[in-house]
Amino acid sequence: MALEDQGLASLVDRLRGLVSVEGMKLIISGEAERILDEIRDYIVDLSVGRGEIERARAWASRLEAELSRAARLLGAVGWSYSRELKSFLEDPRLHLKKKLFNYVFDLARGRINAEELVRKGSAAVRTSLRTNLRSIYQDWVVAAILAGLGERGGRLVYPETGVILLERSGRQRTGSIPPNAIVRLPGGEVSLFLEAPRPLGWEDSSDLQRSWRLYTVLRPDILVYPGRVLNIAAPERDPPIIPPHTLIECKELPDWFDRTRDLKGPLAKPMNAVEWRARWLRGLQEGLADILGVDGRRVEALAEGRARSIRVKEHRLLLLYKETFKPERFHLVSRSRLPRDIRVDLESNDIIVHDGVELGDSKALEDLVNEVEKLATPTGSTTLEDIVAEAVERAIALAEKGIPIDPALVVGEAVLRFLAERLHSEKAIHLLNIRNNDRATT
Repeated sequence: MALEDQGLASLVDRLRGLVSVEGMKLIISGEAERILDEIRDYIVDLSVGRGEIERARAWASRLEAELSRAARLLGAVGWSYSRELKSFLEDPRLHLKKKLFNYVFDLARGRINAEELVRKGSAAVRTSLRTNLRSIYQDWVVAAILAGLGERGGRLVYPETGVILLERSGRQRTGSIPPNAIVRLPGGEVSLFLEAPRPLGWEDSSDLQRSWRLYTVLRPDILVYPGRVLNIAAPERDPPIIPPHTLIECKELPDWFDRTRDLKGPLAKPMNAVEWRARWLRGLQEGLADILGVDGRRVEALAEGRARSIRVKEHRLLLLYKETFKPERFHLVSRSRLPRDIRVDLESNDIIVHDGVELGDSKALEDLVNEVEKLATPTGSTTLEDIVAEAVERAIALAEKGIPIDPALVVGEAVLRFLAERLHSEKAIHLLNIRNNDRATT
């Protein structure tokens, strides 16, 4: 943006003389703080526009509605976002303005000029908006799947707190990769992992070497496993996780299939050069070149450190995900309709396409929910004693978190569900229906 823009120029002129620097300390008046806040508002409107802010608020409302439905149907007590997304959902405009905090103070100190502020600040705002809208769409897909499982008799049994986890912060410090949710259905259980694998906790160089591949591996949106799977970390494998049965990727941008991405992480040079060479000797180099649709010499240059990245089409990266993780089923959920040639390319590679899935239209995911439901697998001879013990642990965990709920209700409902699902007790089914109807009206 040129400096002749009178809106920003006027604000910068008003700021002069209202700030001073004493050593490392910036002295600003109350009027200067108000001007800096106006500048932040100005950059946000310039970067993304008020229409995008309103769209973000509408998406946030639809996500909350779907999570509320999922929690009610699954018997969950609530949900938990990542810190970043939670801040964005509470107030999208304020969150984006926070991304400009350092930039506007650099402007006040004279470290950058107005043009640099616009260039750097606008990039930060647009990146934050895109990242959070992507998270909203992905989390909505998860919520819609969970709600669909709830409609089919599903019950959230993990985590024990009864909270739907939509983040992984601090959950891998013990060296494991736990699930975000385990749902118990009449036919068994199914485990869901969001944005895994992520780096494991490590304390020394040997730990770091073991978990190195988790820093460079591709990160699918959703992984689904049959049965109760409490840890998918498998450092000895490549990639270093238990192979998923189902992989689900979510795309919210209207033109995502026309975009390109600089591929860096999955091919980043590892700490052990011998290990890296062994991977290429297994034929990975040729395979990647074919999958990505690029010259094999470019892949070789990246592998040997002579190139920093490869630019590839976004839809071709889905094929890399498929080849890397080798799931039995691969689903793509796209908000936009795909061009025929892109769809044919993906489906010819056994990727199941669900396109035109607008945020809020959970019915469009019925086929996907049916596929996930089929993965429900019995976890063994669970007894009534096991059910009661699990319910007691859950009640204790809820009490420790200060959640006001009667432990007797938690245990009682778990017993009713056991009788309904395992023994097909008509009375238990009737009581559960009454309980669910009561929830729906409160």
